[in-house]
Amino acid sequence: MNPAPAPEVLSAPLVVEFPFTRSLGPIQSAFLTGLRERAVLGVRSAGGRVLVPPVEYDPVTAEEIRDLVEVGTTGTVTTWAWNPAPRRGQPLANPFAWVLVRLDGADTALLHALDAPGPDAVRTGMRVRIRWAEERVGAITDIACFEPYESEPYESEPYESEPAPQAAPHSGEFADPVQGIVAPARLDYVYSPGRAPSRFIAALADQRTVGERCPTCRKVYVPPRGACPTCGVATDEQVEVGPSGTVTTFCIVNIKAKNLDIEVPYVYAHIALDGADLALHGRIGGIPYDQVRMGLRVEPVWTEGGRYPDHYRPTGEPDADYDTYKELL
Repeated sequence: MNPAPAPEVLSAPLVVEFPFTRSLGPIQSAFLTGLRERAVLGVRSAGGRVLVPPVEYDPVTAEEIRDLVEVGTTGTVTTWAWNPAPRRGQPLANPFAWVLVRLDGADTALLHALDAPGPDAVRTGMRVRIRWAEERVGAITDIACFEPYESEPYESEPYESEPAPQAAPHSGEFADPVQGIVAPARLDYVYSPGRAPSRFIAALADQRTVGERCPTCRKVYVPPRGACPTCGVATDEQVEVGPSGTVTTFCIVNIKAKNLDIEVPYVYAHIALDGADLALHGRIGGIPYDQVRMGLRVEPVWTEGGRYPDHYRPTGEPDADYDTYKELL
């Protein structure tokens, strides 16, 4: 077949979102519970440095750290960057500065937001203080942000050379300590499948399955990848395959997926379409799950308006001989 003109390359927004749940050890539990109680805790390493946020193991010696201390709620900006267009889920809706703040009594800096009227109002060495959230639950968001704080300046530059005020020892004991957190994870991006998959998707809209043939090894890849994974050369020749195919391997699904209206158990299989040299995935229907087998001949079932086969069902043909699909397992 002659190369077909490439359709417009597709793209679509894609959001990956899930809640990430984790338990807390004694150090992180004390740190987050302390924020709930408007106290900032760090740890003192064997070398005497106060680390905020606290860590459980010394970053230099890898020794376990358990010496909790309380530091101040005011501090000094060590470096910053202006954020003119806040994104969803960031600490402030209005433009703000990301800052590293060395809290009084700490030797390391804490990353958070600084509420300032503009970049001209931010400078390295400026004094800031914590603005606490009205409702605190034991999370880093209990610090709503930092805000400018006018105080008597240190001599010299405390964020570089002057010793900070001493941190006070703390037991880390609180009533009803926070034992775990749930952090929402979200990734927003635009996905573009590329030229070859765009052709494949466009053909599916016409209830056709199209692959691409490698000009060197002559294998037909479905779905097409735009290049042969074996020879490393571009693939431009379009080849229509199927519609029937052979089940090569399969699995029985017994756990119902959220938002998927399919009753369990059901079968998901690798299907080698006739004329293809690569098996694709598909659900098997129209047959009891315990009767699905390797070599079963199947054909696609399309729903009205569907952009891809809803499932594959048996064609009624005799099973394929193992030697005809063993290379596709």
